[in-house]
Amino acid sequence: MTTAAARRWLMCRPTYFAVTYRINPWMDPTAPYDNGLAVAQWETLRQTFLGLGHTVELIEPVPGLPDMVFAANGATVVDGKVLGVQFRDAERADEAPAYKAWFERAGFDVTDPKHTNEGEGDILLAGDVLLAGTGFRTSHAAHAQTQEVFGRPVITLQLVDPAYYHLDTALCVLDEKNIAYLPSAFSPGSQAVLRRMFPDAVIATAADAAVLGLNAVSDGRTVVLPAQATDLAAALRAAGYETIGIDLSELRKAGGGPKCCTLEVRA
Repeated sequence: MTTAAARRWLMCRPTYFAVTYRINPWMDPTAPYDNGLAVAQWETLRQTFLGLGHTVELIEPVPGLPDMVFAANGATVVDGKVLGVQFRDAERADEAPAYKAWFERAGFDVTDPKHTNEGEGDILLAGDVLLAGTGFRTSHAAHAQTQEVFGRPVITLQLVDPAYYHLDTALCVLDEKNIAYLPSAFSPGSQAVLRRMFPDAVIATAADAAVLGLNAVSDGRTVVLPAQATDLAAALRAAGYETIGIDLSELRKAGGGPKCCTLEVRA
């Protein structure tokens, strides 16, 4: 476990959150949802980050983009460089220019994507390398551009379970040297790579993954994760981390948890 450092995170209030279409297995447009509860749960997450001493900046939500709350999909930011996103699904396409515009206003140069990639949903910094998921959303071809833009080695990981369609639903970077993950979400070869790279990884249970327990945010010391992932929280504490459970059950109806709501802005 590394020492916690102050982080800079970008979030988007779920003002227009709704579940009106289905682009992943978690979404059921026929089921009820509560926008007010989603906003309240999200605000608890934001206040938790502020209480831990981190900076939270906000992007203005856009009407008609109910998934814009999932800021992690808006870009990948490493070493002050920004790689923009290109969504697989038309329902989310207009989020990409909104996030690009925010970063440009904030003084960043943004590289346009050549291939489908959904930001930190599938591209996660782990120490000196980038772990990159593919199989459902981000294309394998996007991994090569990611390496060129950031100048860091990119490790391709093949996702195989439709329920865990983004890397950040199946794997959480805990600190520069360790992760937590669900082995069954990955191909046999990718499982072997993860075992080799992270022999001390925290292994999640299927039950905890099923409440998006791995869609968690770690500052190197404290892991903020869904409150329902109790076994994972216990395993993380046994490994030396502190944990804070947050109830994001309303946002989970669209397939999101704490990490989906949180994009790290690395200057």
